[in-house]
Amino acid sequence: MPLPQLSEEDRKKALEKAAAARKARAQVKDNLKHGQMSAREALESDDPVVTKMKVTDFLKSLPGWGKAKADKTMQELEIAENRRLGGLGANQKAAILEMLEKAE
Repeated sequence: MPLPQLSEEDRKKALEKAAAARKARAQVKDNLKHGQMSAREALESDDPVVTKMKVTDFLKSLPGWGKAKADKTMQELEIAENRRLGGLGANQKAAILEMLEKAE
């Protein structure tokens, strides 16, 4: 399927919207990293900025978590690496919270 042809103005608007979304996700990650937002708050959020964040990015932004620990957790919980927070089921969210509590 070919990409739609956008006018220069529409393309500029789309780029601005994407940049704003990236900036908002970066702020959420920073809030998680510095303890201004809890993992539970992020998992229970309906904010589109949070729900569109990849689970791996969410885990890596938590204090004390890196790529290896996040990847291991994703494999153990059988969560696909391209899954986003909004696409997690209730059982998966509960399993992540339980895993985080054990890690503390």
